[in-house]
Amino acid sequence: MSRDGMPPKGERPVRADARRNRARILEAAEAVFAEQGASAATDAVAARAGVAIGTVFRHFPTKPDLLKAVVMNLLDRLIAEADAMVRDQGAVSALFEFCALVMSVGATHRAVFQRLAETGVQVRVGDALERLRPSVDVLLDRARDGGVVRDDLGADELIPLLAALCQEAIAADWSERFRRRALDLLFEGLKP
Repeated sequence: MSRDGMPPKGERPVRADARRNRARILEAAEAVFAEQGASAATDAVAARAGVAIGTVFRHFPTKPDLLKAVVMNLLDRLIAEADAMVRDQGAVSALFEFCALVMSVGATHRAVFQRLAETGVQVRVGDALERLRPSVDVLLDRARDGGVVRDDLGADELIPLLAALCQEAIAADWSERFRRRALDLLFEGLKP
């Protein structure tokens, strides 16, 4: 089954209730891991989702599988948010909102990223941002054209700067106040 719950070509379609269960499990896992940390019991995820533990394991045979799916679901939502910002053509400062969103997602789901790292799966902010590069390019062009960022700023500079800042914020568990301050300093450096 693919990330979106749909089967690969040639396989039988997934029942609607199975897709709903998968979505509920991912939503519950995200909430449970954010509240209790990534070491939270899978039973807590099942209870929050309103499904049996066997249903969780049918969709995600191991806890690392569930954690990976949570991260992929987060990335899918981040892509959707970036796409919405791109569609709002009048928002010249959406690039700043996007950067703040990336920082927030990283901080909120720090425990999940750390637990995945313990299993040998490294979640790198830079890799996620590279997947978002088309949206970053549009938001950056719009911000440059609107005069809210430097004319000489390129995505090849912005992506690693934002990635490094967010990666360190995740690793060092920066406070909300310090994350905001770091973003403010980054934004000042981006302005003309």
